[in-house]
Amino acid sequence: MSVRSVKLLQTLSPTSSTTHRCRLGRFHPRQRLRLRLRLVAFSICCTMQSNEASLSMEVETVPSEAKPLPPKPKFEPLKPHEMSDGQVQFRKVNVPPHRYTPLKKAWMDIYTPVFEQMKIDIRMNLKARRVELKTMHDTPDISNLQKCADFVHAFMLGFDVIDAIALLRLDELYIESFEIKDVKTLRGDHLSRAIGRLSGKGGKTKFAIENASKTRIVIADTKIHILGSFSNIKIARDSLCSLILGSPAGKVYSKLRAVTARLAERF
Repeated sequence: MSVRSVKLLQTLSPTSSTTHRCRLGRFHPRQRLRLRLRLVAFSICCTMQSNEASLSMEVETVPSEAKPLPPKPKFEPLKPHEMSDGQVQFRKVNVPPHRYTPLKKAWMDIYTPVFEQMKIDIRMNLKARRVELKTMHDTPDISNLQKCADFVHAFMLGFDVIDAIALLRLDELYIESFEIKDVKTLRGDHLSRAIGRLSGKGGKTKFAIENASKTRIVIADTKIHILGSFSNIKIARDSLCSLILGSPAGKVYSKLRAVTARLAERF
């Protein structure tokens, strides 16, 4: 293609079709056909060049290989005294008047496991009449504070130290408390007879329920406290509620035997 034809095509390309006809009318028909063919070829070349330019632009915008992520940070585990922002945690357990003397006698039995094994500082506030617990710098686990508070609280409810100390060693033990009036409203001699049915002669009924359900029960006047696991507490509570509602002890024993046999088959 000559320089003259290229210049001619460039002058013709941006105009409309009517202008093309006016300008091409000055040429011979053969020349007009050639010019039209060259115009079509020129337009095709222009479109191809524009497509190549757009493709090159797209290729340039494609990012290179993704950079590898930085390694995960490794943090040292927090120390027990750092979990609470370095602040000392406290628990306070009130001592009822009827447990003040037993607490004096069993103080060393309570103090030894709490201080030496659980690494919790414990003291008796004589003026306020309450046991105060707090964490120390070398406390291995912050949850030991709540375990010790539950242990002391169980002793204040009337449980023996030997039974209450299980709260320090096992995580699945709980204490549930309720009153006789929560089950049935009883007054006077009816209330006394209900308490007698719960205990039995010489505590026989209470011990039978404890051994069958693997729990510990404290009957303090009209309040009943049960120490054990969740499922065992339910078994003991159902038996005690049946006695409060008036069921004879023999019927409760037969139900306990059926429940314990069912549990033995399960495990």
